[in-house]
Amino acid sequence: MERVVIAAVFLLLFSCQPSEAGRVVVRRPPPTLARRQRHYTSPRAGGDGGGGVSVPPAVQYETRWYTQRLDHFNSAPASYATFQQRYLVNDTFWGGPTAPIFLYAGNEGDVDLFTNNTGFMWESAPRFRALLVFVEHRYYGESMPFGGTRAAAFRDARTKGYLTVTQALADYASFVLSLKANLSAPAAPVVVFGGSYGGMLAAWMRLKYPHIVMGAVASSAPILSFYGIVDPYAFYDRITDDFKSESKHCYDVLRKSWDVLDDALATKEGQAQLRRTFTMCNGSSVQDIPSLLESAVVYAAMTDYPTPSGFLTPLPAYPVRAMCRAIDASRAESAEASSGAANDGNSNSTAQLTLSQVRDAMDVYYNHTGAAACFRAEEDDDPHGMYDGWNWQACTEVMVMAYGIRDGGVLQPSPFNFTDVVDSCRNYTGLPPRPFWIETEFGGFDIGNVLKKSASNIVFFNGLRDPWSTGGVLKSISDSIIALVEPKGSHHVDLRFSSKEDPEWLKQVRVKETRIIARWLKQYYSDEGIAA
Repeated sequence: MERVVIAAVFLLLFSCQPSEAGRVVVRRPPPTLARRQRHYTSPRAGGDGGGGVSVPPAVQYETRWYTQRLDHFNSAPASYATFQQRYLVNDTFWGGPTAPIFLYAGNEGDVDLFTNNTGFMWESAPRFRALLVFVEHRYYGESMPFGGTRAAAFRDARTKGYLTVTQALADYASFVLSLKANLSAPAAPVVVFGGSYGGMLAAWMRLKYPHIVMGAVASSAPILSFYGIVDPYAFYDRITDDFKSESKHCYDVLRKSWDVLDDALATKEGQAQLRRTFTMCNGSSVQDIPSLLESAVVYAAMTDYPTPSGFLTPLPAYPVRAMCRAIDASRAESAEASSGAANDGNSNSTAQLTLSQVRDAMDVYYNHTGAAACFRAEEDDDPHGMYDGWNWQACTEVMVMAYGIRDGGVLQPSPFNFTDVVDSCRNYTGLPPRPFWIETEFGGFDIGNVLKKSASNIVFFNGLRDPWSTGGVLKSISDSIIALVEPKGSHHVDLRFSSKEDPEWLKQVRVKETRIIARWLKQYYSDEGIAA
C-alpha cells in the first residue's frame, strides 16, 4: 500500500523508490511540532495560540520590526539588501538597563505560535524582572526577504539560498546588539530560550555568540540527530517503546493493523468495510486512513503531556495511554473474536475488530472534544508559514536522521537508506545537500569533550518519552552545561504554561531551570560588577 504521510517539517519531502517487490515506497519525512492539524469539521471558538486553546491573558505583546541585512557573510553588493524581521516584545516586567532580556529564538513558523505557547518564559519574567522578546526566523511568518512576499522569497534557489542556520543565528546576534543599543542597555544580560528546532538554535547561539547571549535554555533540542551520530531507527523505536510500555495488547494491535489496512484497501469489499467503520469527511477517502493513523501515533508520542493540551490538537492527558485504553477496552471482545475465527475459519470478524480498535484510537487523537463528525485528511494549507522554508532547510543542511522503522514496530516497517535520502533531497532542491555541515559548523561527534572545553551556561532538557530525545544531550557535561532528563517527560513540556495538575516531577524540572538561570545571572552580575 502506498502511504502518503502528512506533510510535516523536519524534512518535508517524499522520495519514491522501487522496492525489491516492485512496489513504490514513499520515503517518509521526519515529524515536527511546527505544524497545525486541520482535521476538524467546524472551527473552534475563541482565540487560540495555534493549537486550539485560549491564549492566557498574560500573553500581551507589541509587534515591532527590525531592518535586517540579507547576507551577513559576504561583501558582494547583493549582500547589503535588507528585509523587515518581525519581533514581539513585552516590557511589563522589565527592571531597566541592567535587568535581563529573555530572548526566544524563533522556530520554523510564525513567531506568535511560539510566543503563545512558551509559558515558562512568561511565568519566569516577573521573578527576574526580564524583558520578553520573541524574534521571528527569517523566511518564516512575515519575515520575508526580497520585498516581503513569500512568492518572491521562495522564487528559486538564488533567493532561497539565504535561508540557512548560520544566517538565522547572525540575524539574532545583530538584532540583540541593536535592541540593547536602542534600549541604552549595553550591560543587560541575555538568556536565549528555544524548544525543538528553536532549542537547537538556542544552544548553537550560545556556542557561536557567547559574548552576546550569556546562557541558553535548550528544550528538546536534537542537536545530535545527524547522520553518523544518531541511530536512524532510534526515533521510531522510541515511539514503539512508548506504546508498548502502556499495553502489550495495544502494541500488538497497532503492529498488526497495517496488514489489515493493506488487505482492506486492496479490494472493493475491503474499502467498503473501511467506509462503514471510518466516517470520512467529504473530500477525504479511506486511502487517507493509514496516514491519519501514522500521524496520530507519532504525534501522540511526541506530545504525551501529563495534562490536557491543545498545542497541535485538543488532547487528553497522556494521549498514548488514552489511545491504548481505547484499544484495550475491547480486549474481551478481541479474545472472543479470535476464538470464533478459529472455530469457523472466518477471519473477517478479527479484521473488523482490528479496524474498530484503530478507529477508536484515532478518535482519541482527532476527536477528543467530540466536535468532529468525521475524519478529514490533512489539508494543503500552511497557516503558520512553515512548509516552504523547512522543505528547503531540511534538504540542504538540517538533515535530521529520523527515518528508519524496524520490523516489529507500531508503524509499518521502512528500511533506512542514506543514499535515498540524499538523492531525494538533491532532486527536490536541484543542489547537492550538505548532510555533514551542521556537525562541521557546530560540532556533534564527541560532544561531551568538545563542549566541556569550549562552552558553558547551557541547560538541555529532554523527556525520554519524546522520540526526539534520542538525538538530545542526555548527560551533564560540566557544572554549567547541564542535562535535565525526565523519564516521564515529552517534547519541550518544560516550556509549556504551568497547570495545577502538573505532576511533581515537572514542577521540579522548572524549579531546577529557574535556579540555573538565577545562578547564571548572579555570576554575570558579579563578573561585571553590577548590583543585582
